Amino acid sequence: MSARHSHPPRAFEALRHPGFRRFLAINSLAMAADNVEHVISYWVLFQKFHSPALGGFAVIAHWVPYLLFSVWSGALADRFDPRRLIQIGMLIFIAVSLSWGLLFAFDVLQIWHAVVLLILHGIAGVFWTTPSQVLLHDVVQPAQLPSAVRLNATGRYLGMLCGPALGSGLLLLLGPAKGIFVNALIYLPALLWLWHAPYGPKFRSGAVARRAVRGLADILSTAREIVAHPVILAMTLLAGGAAFLIGNAYQAQMPGFAEDLGHGHAGLAYSALLGADAFGALCAGLLLELRGLLPPRARTALLLATLWCCGLIVFALMPSYPLALITLFVVGFLELSFNSMAQALVQLAAPEAIRGRVLGLYAMAAMGMRSFSGVSIGLLGAAIGVHQSLAGSALALLALVLSLLAFTLRGRQA
Repeated sequence: MSARHSHPPRAFEALRHPGFRRFLAINSLAMAADNVEHVISYWVLFQKFHSPALGGFAVIAHWVPYLLFSVWSGALADRFDPRRLIQIGMLIFIAVSLSWGLLFAFDVLQIWHAVVLLILHGIAGVFWTTPSQVLLHDVVQPAQLPSAVRLNATGRYLGMLCGPALGSGLLLLLGPAKGIFVNALIYLPALLWLWHAPYGPKFRSGAVARRAVRGLADILSTAREIVAHPVILAMTLLAGGAAFLIGNAYQAQMPGFAEDLGHGHAGLAYSALLGADAFGALCAGLLLELRGLLPPRARTALLLATLWCCGLIVFALMPSYPLALITLFVVGFLELSFNSMAQALVQLAAPEAIRGRVLGLYAMAAMGMRSFSGVSIGLLGAAIGVHQSLAGSALALLALVLSLLAFTLRGRQA
């Protein structure tokens, strides 16, 4: 249950391909623009409405489209040119940014405007995420795919790190309306490059029969088909369990953790706590690529996920700020390591005829299930405390991961 290569992995192998370098650049820019929009729009929504419910809806609207439409977008990517689907996503992103800017400029923003734009933003992400994973198979060779997946995940984390800083700068220098107008321009490189990029169905050498898009039936049939692929099944269950029980909900509770650690006020110490997780993920992507470490194997991904669960439990119960900062760095390092490996394994093992559907099902698990992570950590945390709820959720996930590890070991022995 491992991905084998004809030669030892080389440092930053996928970057040797000029097409991937462009692909990585436009995806990282799009992720930065995504986060710039969050920073500006969330700030204006808070200042205008002071509504925690609207803030909660913003999180739901971001992830629920992945839950509902990821397999559908993957089915479209199987049948049509994924470049055009990504461009549709970029156009929706641009339209949403421009709409925010007009509403901010004329000061006519109402709650229903925000609800519609937040939903559209989530739908744009669905058009972008799974089709871009399908397109990645056209950009690089199979031997380069693990490196490409890891570097693409690293680029997304880089966008997540730089986006908030860029968004804050645009907000301060230009104000919310002009700032988000500028943000719309950041999506343009992806839109323009994909127009004539030499990838997609018409550039493939072999013809593969494409299934019709069947909506809900695609989800059920794809779920049945991956049962015959133990690696895909295990990695999808791992991604779904991690998203459902943990997701990124603990980051939303960071003010509470910071206050308990003695750094609840805005400042460098609080910002460092917020950024330690993302910085650890960024370092993981760079270090693992630089050293050519950890070739993709199901057992390795599950062992890394086991350590991630243990790291979250340690962080949840940590009373020391410096040690909590180090633990969060390690947590981020492990999170990118096992997530990128799981995705690479799914992309390598997915049958070509239904690759988009399989990747869509994986995205539905890895991203859509995050819609519920606020329950296991946030709502439960309101009853028993966020430290206890995070530790309990991590323990539950640890039990699932160990079960999957036993399943893969039994399969290997068989």
